[in-house]
Amino acid sequence: MNRTLPAVAATCILALAAAATARADVLLIERVSASPEHSMPRRGLSMAQVEAQFGAPSRKLAPVGGDRPQHPPITRWNYPAFSVYFEHDKVLDAVINDLGAIEDGPRPVPTR
Repeated sequence: MNRTLPAVAATCILALAAAATARADVLLIERVSASPEHSMPRRGLSMAQVEAQFGAPSRKLAPVGGDRPQHPPITRWNYPAFSVYFEHDKVLDAVINDLGAIEDGPRPVPTR
């Protein structure tokens, strides 16, 4: 067996790992989590709690799904800076609408 083959493989693995860490992407969710100016509803709040804390949304979309237990109704509320997704009446997640200059992610919510 050639003893240089494991050494070459180890070198390749280390080179790939170094290349991956040299180009570090900042995910939108990481930026929002680290940013105190983006106050958004947290998971588990009720619709009433969200509206009491953040005011009325600019748009409430009709629920989708709900036809079977495996597909619960999902409702989206749009605010100027973020959108909130509810399962039944509880927050599943909140997502920021705007992107930074170098980010690629969800597009802003269209207004009607």
